[in-house]
Amino acid sequence: MPESDDAVTTGGDLGSPRPVTPDLLRSWALPEPAGTKYARGQVLVVGGSCTTPGAVMLAGVSALRMGAGRLSVATAAGVATQLAVALPECGTVPLPQDAQGSITGQRLDELLGDEVARANAVLVGPGLMGGSGTVRLVSGIAGMLSEDLPVVLDAAAVTTLPDVDRASVEALRGRLVLTPNAHELARLLDVDEVGEDALAAATLRIAGELDAVVACGPWVGADGGLWRIATGDTGLGTSGSGDVLSGAILGLVGRGASPLQATVWAKHVHAAAGDVLAARWGRVGYLASEIEPELPLVMRSLGGD
Repeated sequence: MPESDDAVTTGGDLGSPRPVTPDLLRSWALPEPAGTKYARGQVLVVGGSCTTPGAVMLAGVSALRMGAGRLSVATAAGVATQLAVALPECGTVPLPQDAQGSITGQRLDELLGDEVARANAVLVGPGLMGGSGTVRLVSGIAGMLSEDLPVVLDAAAVTTLPDVDRASVEALRGRLVLTPNAHELARLLDVDEVGEDALAAATLRIAGELDAVVACGPWVGADGGLWRIATGDTGLGTSGSGDVLSGAILGLVGRGASPLQATVWAKHVHAAAGDVLAARWGRVGYLASEIEPELPLVMRSLGGD
């Protein structure tokens, strides 16, 4: 029988994080993918700008590679049409942009209301440029979500949380996944940097403060417990790799996995896909877009397809 989220909790001891292994994942089976594209999960990616459309494209493809059935992407109006051509598997929603091509966060109810209402999971952040538009976007989307709709925040959407109104942040508690890097985690903690030796404690602290699942480096923190990803190497530190990871989490949440299960699974699968590419190309030099085709192959090896 598959283990539940409760069965894999570490108990909150920082000194004894649980290693994520193939055996653990096989015992913690994902929801069975079945039925139409609507039954397998409808996911929405919100992000990008006129200079960073690739980020939402990477995240969206990754979500589909992990088994999500239907993809919508909301991005800056100036690149929405081009994105729809480059990624024919998605539907696009053009959002108002400023003179620099960044999303302003305006008219969200009008433009995104239907997409949010039908979504099984939402990702906000890949390719966003930060600033007041991102703050407005995160606050606005938080106010549109139903009480049980999971949301993943990545990149600039994470770093703007300290500037988002408290009510909006509170509305996300209990169904939130954050995927910061070490610099973005430092921003949440209001410190200059988080050293590698402090990364686990910092991840667990933010998870507790925001009642969220937090993935940073090799660590996943949630519910007072820590999980450590035991695979992966330096080649994963490449442009766009984080977008692939956040999309992978989105795809699994959209399929019906809990935020914790989706994050632990996606972190391992992402890292293991990097290992496959490292064996093929070398420790560095492979591209984020090359990680994506490996995701379903790793999933299959773990019984997650």
